[in-house]
Amino acid sequence: MKITEIECVPVQAPGRTLVPICVHTDEGLIGVGEAGLQRRWRAIVGVIEHFKPWLIGQDPMRIEHLWQMMFRGGFYPSDRLVGSAVSAIDIALWDIKGQALGAPVYELLGGRCRDYVQCFTGFECLAGDSEANISELVAAVNAGSAQAAVDLARQCVGLGHKFFRLGLPSRDEQFDARQAGRSLVAQLEAVRSAVGGSLDLMVDLHTRLSPDEAIWFCRQVESLGLYVVEDPLRSEHPGGYHLVRRHTRVPLAAGEQWAGKWEFREVIENELVDYVRPDLCICGGLTEAKKIAAMAETHLIRLLLHNPLGPICTAASLHLDLACDNAGPQEVLYSPAVTLPDVFECAFQLDGTTLTVPTAPGIGVTFNCKAAQAHPPQMTEPPHLHREDGSYTNY
Repeated sequence: MKITEIECVPVQAPGRTLVPICVHTDEGLIGVGEAGLQRRWRAIVGVIEHFKPWLIGQDPMRIEHLWQMMFRGGFYPSDRLVGSAVSAIDIALWDIKGQALGAPVYELLGGRCRDYVQCFTGFECLAGDSEANISELVAAVNAGSAQAAVDLARQCVGLGHKFFRLGLPSRDEQFDARQAGRSLVAQLEAVRSAVGGSLDLMVDLHTRLSPDEAIWFCRQVESLGLYVVEDPLRSEHPGGYHLVRRHTRVPLAAGEQWAGKWEFREVIENELVDYVRPDLCICGGLTEAKKIAAMAETHLIRLLLHNPLGPICTAASLHLDLACDNAGPQEVLYSPAVTLPDVFECAFQLDGTTLTVPTAPGIGVTFNCKAAQAHPPQMTEPPHLHREDGSYTNY
């Protein structure tokens, strides 16, 4: 079997640009993958064009060999941009191998460790589950309202959710770390008081804080028994977790912006976090994420896979979660059943708060390239946050 073509087909889903990749073979099998850095999809298209001349004609079953060539073949090690393209092709190659062998990908990764995968969802999924219009409530939560957070948490309890995650509020693209931190602490205290232990509370600090700000925040919430505090520090400075770890007892997670096992190495080997957050569509795909999971397992660190994308990323994450004993709950921001159903057909579903086990060969997602043409991608930007004095800060 040989690779005959690689297509990058960006599509616009509600609230998100998605960047699917299709790898075609001379035996008629088509593997699908997804690239991260979705707001820079034109750059992903460019990387794929650079890969195509030497990938076409290769044996798609030689996944590890092709991964090494893609990651290292440009002389400079892959970063988040090239890593996103590598990830997409790698996932597609696993999809092809599963189809060729008639097995779900998790069987090829070692077999199933669990009967289902527990999820934590974003407010986007909550809106899809609830008959009530919660957009105004979500906006109030994001602006820092403690009462809105309580009302939303009670809805989550009623819908059977096990996790409730909040982030740092901002107003009109202005962000003040201390003010936002105080508002978030007040929200968490109010939710814990209102729902007790009905929900595990999670916080995503989105790489926005300095080490001293992160330490201050973590100390404020230690008594609340949080499940995890995610990515408090800028990803460029993993060494900063040494300082934070020494001064707080809250469980920490990091890694959603890291590309490759080498960027995870310091926090794993020094046990600076309790969870690692690989994004399968940025970190190098299933091939690399399986290695990161193994590194983490040797230090009793669990996976908390990052997934802000579409059904293909959700499917790939699901297969790794099923095959790894140290996998924690899975992030699902966009329910696969309602994300462009004319474009994506999934052999699994989000059943309440759990992902079901796919039995179809490959990753279990069929991509309708023709239907995708009706959803052309848009050029979008995340919020560009600034401090009161106008200086730029992380979103």
